[in-house]
Amino acid sequence: MAPNDRDATEESLDRLRAEIDRIDRALVQLLAERREVVGRVAEHKRRKGLPVYHPAREEDLISRRRDQARAAGLDPDLVEDVFRSIVRASRVVQAKGLRAPGVRRGARVLVVGGRGAMGTRVVEWFSAAGYPTEVLERDEWDRAAQKARGADLAVLAVPIRATAEVAARLAPHLPEGCVLSDLASLKAEPVRAMLEAHPGPVLGLHPMFGPTTQSLDKQVVVATPARFPERSEWVLEQLSAWGAVVVRATPEEHDEIMGVVQALRHFATFVFGRFLSRAGVDLDRTLEVSSPIYRLELGMVGRLFAQDPELYADIMLATPQRRRLLKRFLDEAADTARFLDEGGRGELIREFRRVAEWFGPFGGQAIRESSYLIEKLVERF
Repeated sequence: MAPNDRDATEESLDRLRAEIDRIDRALVQLLAERREVVGRVAEHKRRKGLPVYHPAREEDLISRRRDQARAAGLDPDLVEDVFRSIVRASRVVQAKGLRAPGVRRGARVLVVGGRGAMGTRVVEWFSAAGYPTEVLERDEWDRAAQKARGADLAVLAVPIRATAEVAARLAPHLPEGCVLSDLASLKAEPVRAMLEAHPGPVLGLHPMFGPTTQSLDKQVVVATPARFPERSEWVLEQLSAWGAVVVRATPEEHDEIMGVVQALRHFATFVFGRFLSRAGVDLDRTLEVSSPIYRLELGMVGRLFAQDPELYADIMLATPQRRRLLKRFLDEAADTARFLDEGGRGELIREFRRVAEWFGPFGGQAIRESSYLIEKLVERF
């Protein structure tokens, strides 16, 4: 290539890059304009008392953007990925806009254990929404009557094993109309203890996320309204206004489902991690040659062991029913060991196909969702 040709090529490339920069700046400006409109939407929802999250509206938006992408010759999956990020950011903006004022202005909130990990989050959310919020810690019980005076909501952000004792100790200081609630991952026993201690409304809550969560956007909260559920409805409305997805259940149904969703899942992860440690597996070396799915699974194992062992012991071993469930899991593992014998390959394949049929359409959904997570992991590492 002659020198002049090379100079012309470089000049053309510079012009193209400048054009890309211009388009990128325009995209950022459009995002800023969109955010301004989203802020106005948040104000409208605040006045009308509407929830942040509107699943049908969001899925319709994504479907239309995918159709637009196809018409423009773009990858619809790429466009969906971009717009899901934009929509989620919009929900966070709306949720912040809805925090002040709260859905029940002037309601007083007391958080027992409000300086703990989850308690701190609860205090932040209610305080930011304009609710007068008090914190009661275990070294302040001499001030319990003072702090509980006039409370409309009392939240027990304490360990599972302490819930019954704290409820009994706090209840005499609460106004009869105060909603007594808890955040325990077990519901039957805590709700029963609160009902026995407090004659007013009782509401069990179980946030399905940890204290590192900054936003309630699309976070699931299981609610088990007990006595006078109509009097605690404002609390659930407030959670929805912050963007949470409130799922209602009885305490017994909650505990049965959580036996699988939490106890069994954590226990299986614990067993896997314990095996790796006792076998002396070289984690660093496995990560050097790992597939993305292995890294993702190992990340879940490492995440468990990076947290509070007492909390997870309480979750896994909380009730006799959960202990029996975990023993059934181990019995199943022992039964599956027969596949390791000579000639077990055929039986393993047959059982594999039977379980795959039981999972049904969820298998396809699982492939799509896990592939998305794997791609994100590959992008990061």
